[in-house]
Amino acid sequence: MKNLLSSLLDLFYPHTCDGCGTDLTRTEQVLCLRCLCRLPLTGYQHQQHNPVEKIFWGRVNIRHAMAAYYYRKSSLLQQLIYEFKYRQREDIATHLGQQMGNILLQSRWLYEINSVMPVPIHPTKLQQRGYNQAMLLANGIGNITGKPVTEKILFRSNYSPSQTNKGRLLRWQNVSGVFSIQPAAQLKDQHILLVDDVLTTGATLEACSNLLINAGATVSICTLAFAHH
Repeated sequence: MKNLLSSLLDLFYPHTCDGCGTDLTRTEQVLCLRCLCRLPLTGYQHQQHNPVEKIFWGRVNIRHAMAAYYYRKSSLLQQLIYEFKYRQREDIATHLGQQMGNILLQSRWLYEINSVMPVPIHPTKLQQRGYNQAMLLANGIGNITGKPVTEKILFRSNYSPSQTNKGRLLRWQNVSGVFSIQPAAQLKDQHILLVDDVLTTGATLEACSNLLINAGATVSICTLAFAHH
């Protein structure tokens, strides 16, 4: 009976790959296996002093840092990010967060992490979009790794324009002073995995990390994508 109902649902609501449009199997979600394999993995979970870690050298004391995939213009990954940021495809963000979780399981340092924390967005943008995409990614990571997801500690207290098409200095100025932290937060001896979608200059992650570190936490970083140059 269950299989019959599932077949009827597939008939009226086709479950197709967001990459190539082919029908997904029962074990596939969002992307077929072939399209999932098309996403350009960085392999940074295996590399100490990888290019993502080096971005933060001399800027903020990060313990570990990595990105799951390379971000390339006009790529499948860019299309997927656009879908979950601007077209309410929450399922895509959650699924990609789960892939990030699977990748993190391959690292040697995941056991150090106490909790996963998304980069916050301003309440105005949250109301407009209906969700924080970094939170969906963090939830996907938590689902796979078993690490608890923590929110309501970091806040975006000032609204700032989009970071898109801004250089490093302008991005840093754009986020300077816009984040705040819960004064009563107990972060001493806590190792937090800070999560965001796309890493470019690292200005947003630097600002958030400094607040957490000043409150006593150790910070590592994991992003979905790395827009390397």
